[in-house]
Amino acid sequence: MYYIGVDLGGTNIVAGIVDENYKLIVKDKVPTRAERPADEIVRDMADLCASLVERMGISFDDIAYIGIAAPGAIDPVNGVVKYSNNIKMFQYPVAEKMKQWLPVKRVCLENDANAATLAEAKVGAGKGCDDVIMITLGTGVGGGIVIGGKLYSGFNYMGAELGHIGIEARGRQCTCGRRGCWEAYSSATALVRFTKEKLAECKDTVMWEMCKGDIEKASGRTAFDASKKGDRAGQEVVDTYIEYLAYGITNLVNIFQPQVLCIGGGVCGEGDYLLKPLKALVDRDQYGTNAHTDKTELKIAELGNDAGIIGAALLGL
Repeated sequence: MYYIGVDLGGTNIVAGIVDENYKLIVKDKVPTRAERPADEIVRDMADLCASLVERMGISFDDIAYIGIAAPGAIDPVNGVVKYSNNIKMFQYPVAEKMKQWLPVKRVCLENDANAATLAEAKVGAGKGCDDVIMITLGTGVGGGIVIGGKLYSGFNYMGAELGHIGIEARGRQCTCGRRGCWEAYSSATALVRFTKEKLAECKDTVMWEMCKGDIEKASGRTAFDASKKGDRAGQEVVDTYIEYLAYGITNLVNIFQPQVLCIGGGVCGEGDYLLKPLKALVDRDQYGTNAHTDKTELKIAELGNDAGIIGAALLGL
């Protein structure tokens, strides 16, 4: 049998077919055009799935189910998007709508970050482990939790909003309305903000050359690239960012003690330059540092942009 995974994003709808060995065989994408009515978006999702089945030379009799990873608050039991800000859906029955367009046996639905976590836990950085946490460092801080091999999302499916754990009372404003959320300090957006603040403070940093004199050209790589050149201001930004990141990760380790905690998102392109100092801080500060016991392994996520598709394709197993 084959499984279809659909990753519904604010920019693109990406779909793929996965085989029984969880290998992604074929994939394609179409623009989401998220401002459209939800029915039109679902029709495009269905058409994309149908085109992949045709390209494979198989039929929907060979498809066990379709899994969909969508942003927002999801009711996976009833296949409903309870609320999504990026895709204008409210109490929208995605699974039922897909069945109206395709002759498919089953449609599964899950939050996109949860689906990506499931993929990393089953076939990526956490393969072979029952307890895995994934965080993604992007515009915000997303993530998911797998306990005993199963996704955890709370009684109301709103759990595992990892970016919104508090790390500083009355701290920086978060987009969720609260102050002091981890997301406000450890997202890629926060890293860019730290960089701009340091640029405004230091007129002699090499980061100005990297931005060609325009502070708005600062990116998530600017401070890291500057620090590698020995720039003190760039190193200060990197140190501050990693310290906040480690603070939140240590909280997660202390609460859940997962076998693996993997990190995804563009910032992870820094590899060991990010991971080594991060591991040192988490190892120093986690509860039971001096205990002679196994500890959570910090790893870079392995599946990249395919995690959402693969995770969606695993939802019905």
